[in-house]
Amino acid sequence: MNRNLFGIILTAGFALAALNPAWAQPEDWIRPFPGFQVIGNLYGVGSYDLSVFLITSDDGHILINTGLEDSTAMIRENTESLGFRLEDVRILLSQQSHWDHTAALAEIRQITGAEMLATQGDARVLEDGGFSDPHFGGRVSFPPVPVNRIIGEGEVIELGDTRLTVYEHPGHTEGSSSYAMMVSENGRDYRVLIANMGTINAGKQLVVDPTYPGVADDFASTYSRQKAMEIDVWVAAHGGQYGLHDKYEPGQPYSPDTFVDPEGFVAAVERLEEIYLRQVAREREQ
Repeated sequence: MNRNLFGIILTAGFALAALNPAWAQPEDWIRPFPGFQVIGNLYGVGSYDLSVFLITSDDGHILINTGLEDSTAMIRENTESLGFRLEDVRILLSQQSHWDHTAALAEIRQITGAEMLATQGDARVLEDGGFSDPHFGGRVSFPPVPVNRIIGEGEVIELGDTRLTVYEHPGHTEGSSSYAMMVSENGRDYRVLIANMGTINAGKQLVVDPTYPGVADDFASTYSRQKAMEIDVWVAAHGGQYGLHDKYEPGQPYSPDTFVDPEGFVAAVERLEEIYLRQVAREREQ
């Protein structure tokens, strides 16, 4: 499917589903997908399109995102298929506080006893189950999850040998975040980014009656800073955003180079920035 068309469908589906999570869920959000190794100790354990990432260590694991509220069993199955245990997760993170990425966090936190870490901008939304989200709020859209610790720009999350650097990339939500790490394979160091992309959901206002104060500046800063990042491997909160199914098929032999795509990352950010600039211009013309 054309990537621009995919993005339009995804955004429209999210907008409808956010109004009523019981219906209008895109099929690819709930479609099973086998667990796979991205690179080194980074694995994908989510659905066909909703990304869930597992970072493993001898001292326990980090889980980034969940899918929908009933996704725990799928995440467990994918984790175990790769030789790991869900119960060994010690740290929970999210890339954005929207229900399609957070709805199983509370259950997994209860199962594992893991600490929930979040940026200041997303912490309150996680804790009130989406009620205070400035775009899709006014109702509880996922089980609230207590946040144990606030994290911020440049902070390094440590677990075992893993060092995960936090990058605040707001706009999509007030506290959207990306996470970077180094992976060494076959004598080469790979700069890896779990990126939260600056997509603009349908109905979001940037400069005229902005969805939240400063949202336009947040997006602009995110695009600028992401384009300046030096990375080798990148993944994102939706499989469609980083071309998962163009780069990988289940059963494909593992290679650390499968997801090497620095030019693709810059191109993806630039496409989103163009959409942003067009929307800013439209709003100002009204």
